[in-house]
Amino acid sequence: MTSRRMPVDRDPVEPGPDRPLTILVDGEPVAGTVGQTIAGVLLAAGRREWRTTSAGGAPRGVFCGIGVCFDCLVDVNGLRDVRACLRRARDGDVVVRQGEPEVVA
Repeated sequence: MTSRRMPVDRDPVEPGPDRPLTILVDGEPVAGTVGQTIAGVLLAAGRREWRTTSAGGAPRGVFCGIGVCFDCLVDVNGLRDVRACLRRARDGDVVVRQGEPEVVA
């Protein structure tokens, strides 16, 4: 099988103009485009890590990009352990980095 490029005027997907959205990441607005995953918005904004491991605090971000590895976990709108690579961003989403759980004495 050979690959070939499809002329834009025959593309059945008919891409339209970008529709912007804004999510809050740790209280800061981050711009994205409708259809992007949260990981896509974060990566496009130059953010490469958004979680730390519970053992040692090592930084993590997207690794596999298909929801298998769980390295991209974030809190979204108060819901913990959301895989950023699978969840489509919605305008107004509130995303919080996940880190070592706080120990309450």
